[in-house]
Amino acid sequence: MRRTAFMLSITLAIGIALGTMGHQLLNAGQAPVKVTELLKTDLAGSPGKEASISLVEIAPGGAVGKHYHPGDAFGYILEGSMALEVAGKAPVTLKSGESGHVAPKQVHDDKNPSQTAPLKFLVFHVVEKGQPLAVPAQ
Repeated sequence: MRRTAFMLSITLAIGIALGTMGHQLLNAGQAPVKVTELLKTDLAGSPGKEASISLVEIAPGGAVGKHYHPGDAFGYILEGSMALEVAGKAPVTLKSGESGHVAPKQVHDDKNPSQTAPLKFLVFHVVEKGQPLAVPAQ
Protein backbone atom coordinates (compact mmCIF):
# COMPACT_ATOMS: atom_id res chain seq x y z
CA MET A 1 0.00 0.00 0.00
CA ARG A 2 2.80 2.42 0.91
CA ARG A 3 4.68 1.55 -2.24
CA THR A 4 1.60 2.24 -4.40
CA ALA A 5 1.03 5.62 -2.71
CA PHE A 6 4.73 6.47 -3.14
CA MET A 7 4.68 5.53 -6.84
CA LEU A 8 1.47 7.50 -7.35
CA SER A 9 3.04 10.57 -5.70
CA ILE A 10 6.19 10.31 -7.84
CA THR A 11 4.12 9.88 -11.02
CA LEU A 12 1.98 12.89 -10.10
CA ALA A 13 5.04 15.06 -9.36
CA ILE A 14 6.66 14.11 -12.68
CA GLY A 15 3.41 14.79 -14.53
CA ILE A 16 3.10 18.25 -12.98
CA ALA A 17 6.74 19.06 -13.80
CA LEU A 18 6.36 17.93 -17.42
CA GLY A 19 3.10 19.85 -17.78
CA THR A 20 4.73 23.03 -16.48
CA MET A 21 7.71 22.64 -18.81
CA GLY A 22 5.39 21.99 -21.77
CA HIS A 23 3.35 25.10 -20.98
CA GLN A 24 6.54 27.21 -20.79
CA LEU A 25 7.80 25.80 -24.08
CA LEU A 26 4.48 26.52 -25.81
CA ASN A 27 4.46 30.11 -24.53
CA ALA A 28 8.13 30.60 -25.42
CA GLY A 29 7.22 30.26 -29.10
CA GLN A 30 4.74 33.13 -28.87
CA ALA A 31 6.06 36.67 -29.20
CA PRO A 32 5.20 38.70 -26.09
CA VAL A 33 4.26 41.72 -28.24
CA LYS A 34 2.60 41.76 -31.66
CA VAL A 35 1.95 44.99 -33.57
CA THR A 36 -0.31 45.01 -36.64
CA GLU A 37 -0.46 48.23 -38.65
CA LEU A 38 -4.09 48.83 -39.66
CA LEU A 39 -3.76 52.21 -41.40
CA LYS A 40 -1.07 54.73 -42.31
CA THR A 41 -1.89 57.96 -44.15
CA ASP A 42 -0.77 61.53 -44.74
CA LEU A 43 -2.76 64.09 -42.74
CA ALA A 44 -4.74 66.42 -44.98
CA GLY A 45 -4.18 70.04 -44.02
CA SER A 46 -1.00 69.21 -42.09
CA PRO A 47 1.85 69.04 -44.60
CA GLY A 48 4.68 66.78 -43.50
CA LYS A 49 2.57 64.91 -40.94
CA GLU A 50 1.22 61.38 -41.07
CA ALA A 51 -1.04 59.31 -38.84
CA SER A 52 -1.30 55.60 -38.21
CA ILE A 53 -3.51 53.19 -36.34
CA SER A 54 -2.10 49.90 -35.03
CA LEU A 55 -3.43 46.95 -33.08
CA VAL A 56 -1.04 46.00 -30.27
CA GLU A 57 -1.30 42.63 -28.52
CA ILE A 58 0.73 41.87 -25.41
CA ALA A 59 0.86 38.33 -24.04
CA PRO A 60 0.09 37.69 -20.36
CA GLY A 61 2.91 39.10 -18.23
CA GLY A 62 4.53 40.74 -21.29
CA ALA A 63 5.82 44.25 -21.81
CA VAL A 64 6.76 46.43 -24.77
CA GLY A 65 9.90 47.71 -23.04
CA LYS A 66 10.93 51.30 -22.36
CA HIS A 67 10.45 53.48 -25.43
CA TYR A 68 9.18 56.83 -26.64
CA HIS A 69 7.25 58.12 -29.62
CA PRO A 70 8.53 61.06 -31.73
CA GLY A 71 4.92 62.32 -31.96
CA ASP A 72 1.71 62.05 -29.98
CA ALA A 73 0.36 58.57 -29.20
CA PHE A 74 -3.24 57.86 -28.20
CA GLY A 75 -4.33 54.43 -26.96
CA TYR A 76 -7.67 52.69 -26.51
CA ILE A 77 -7.89 49.43 -24.55
CA LEU A 78 -9.96 46.79 -26.34
CA GLU A 79 -9.36 43.82 -24.05
CA GLY A 80 -7.57 43.27 -20.75
CA SER A 81 -5.77 45.97 -18.79
CA MET A 82 -2.53 47.91 -19.26
CA ALA A 83 -0.06 49.15 -16.70
CA LEU A 84 1.22 52.38 -18.27
CA GLU A 85 4.49 53.39 -16.65
CA VAL A 86 5.59 56.89 -17.67
CA ALA A 87 9.04 58.01 -16.48
CA GLY A 88 8.77 60.34 -13.49
CA LYS A 89 5.07 59.61 -12.88
CA ALA A 90 3.08 57.09 -10.87
CA PRO A 91 1.97 54.05 -12.93
CA VAL A 92 -1.58 54.18 -14.31
CA THR A 93 -3.81 51.19 -15.02
CA LEU A 94 -6.06 51.43 -18.06
CA LYS A 95 -8.88 48.92 -18.43
CA SER A 96 -11.04 47.78 -21.33
CA GLY A 97 -12.95 50.76 -22.74
CA GLU A 98 -10.52 53.35 -21.37
CA SER A 99 -8.04 55.50 -23.29
CA GLY A 100 -4.85 57.41 -22.67
CA HIS A 101 -2.31 59.76 -24.23
CA VAL A 102 1.47 59.85 -24.21
CA ALA A 103 3.14 63.11 -25.20
CA PRO A 104 6.00 63.14 -27.75
CA LYS A 105 9.37 61.86 -26.50
CA GLN A 106 7.95 60.81 -23.12
CA VAL A 107 9.74 57.59 -22.08
CA HIS A 108 7.28 54.93 -20.96
CA ASP A 109 6.52 51.21 -20.91
CA ASP A 110 3.26 49.40 -21.69
CA LYS A 111 2.83 46.24 -19.61
CA ASN A 112 0.23 43.51 -19.31
CA PRO A 113 -0.10 42.92 -15.56
CA SER A 114 -2.27 39.81 -16.02
CA GLN A 115 -0.55 36.44 -15.94
CA THR A 116 -3.48 34.77 -17.73
CA ALA A 117 -5.30 37.24 -20.02
CA PRO A 118 -3.92 38.93 -23.15
CA LEU A 119 -3.93 42.71 -23.57
CA LYS A 120 -5.20 44.20 -26.84
CA PHE A 121 -5.29 47.90 -27.61
CA LEU A 122 -5.43 50.31 -30.51
CA VAL A 123 -2.78 53.01 -30.76
CA PHE A 124 -3.10 56.10 -32.93
CA HIS A 125 0.14 57.95 -33.76
CA VAL A 126 0.68 61.39 -35.26
CA VAL A 127 4.29 61.99 -36.39
CA GLU A 128 6.41 63.96 -38.80
CA LYS A 129 6.44 62.06 -42.08
CA GLY A 130 9.25 59.49 -42.19
CA GLN A 131 9.77 59.35 -38.41
CA PRO A 132 9.61 55.96 -36.66
CA LEU A 133 6.51 55.31 -34.57
CA ALA A 134 8.53 54.16 -31.56
CA VAL A 135 12.15 54.46 -30.43
CA PRO A 136 13.72 52.16 -27.78
CA ALA A 137 14.89 53.99 -24.63
CA GLN A 138 17.00 53.17 -21.58
